[in-house]
Amino acid sequence: MEYSKIVAVTGLPGLYELISSKTDGAIVRSLDDKATRFVSSRIHNFSHLESIEIYTTRDNVNLVDILKAMDASNEKLPDEKDQAGLKKYFEKVYGDIDFGRVYSSDLKKMVKWFSVLKNNNIELKLSEPPAEPEVQPEPVEEKKKPEPVKAKKAEEKPKEKKKTKAAPAEEPKEKKKAKATTKEKPKKEAATKKNKKK
Repeated sequence: MEYSKIVAVTGLPGLYELISSKTDGAIVRSLDDKATRFVSSRIHNFSHLESIEIYTTRDNVNLVDILKAMDASNEKLPDEKDQAGLKKYFEKVYGDIDFGRVYSSDLKKMVKWFSVLKNNNIELKLSEPPAEPEVQPEPVEEKKKPEPVKAKKAEEKPKEKKKTKAAPAEEPKEKKKAKATTKEKPKKEAATKKNKKK
């Protein structure tokens, strides 16, 4: 069993091994009685022991650091009901704990959790993040830089647009007839003028 799979569940005593997660909860196994059950995430919250930090007078430390200090200490575990005894124990084991922000209920939980982890022979160590495979940099091929396009248009003065006759768009038939009659009248008048001159 790995330390990274151990969770505390709000509203339930003790510690649990996370067997599998579901969208609406998780299947957990109690470390005390080994009973397996489904726990709804609508009612309970899950806290991985790896993610729990303890307030200290310096920077916050991970819970595993406190548990390791407890394991390395020769001090006898205090009675969970004795608040003064809990505080004295943790002052000796890990004196940097900020007792103004870490309550006696938290100290009590740490003693209980330490006992449960020891009884189940769980190694107190954080899981290592998966090592990223080393990516070999690919040899960079030198690409020829494209020659900059000369912006002649920007340098030259803008030229006047040539007037071109656009193809006339389709016009309604009535307008075509009206135009045809107006074009024919000047031709007829010009022809009549020539005839008069003769």
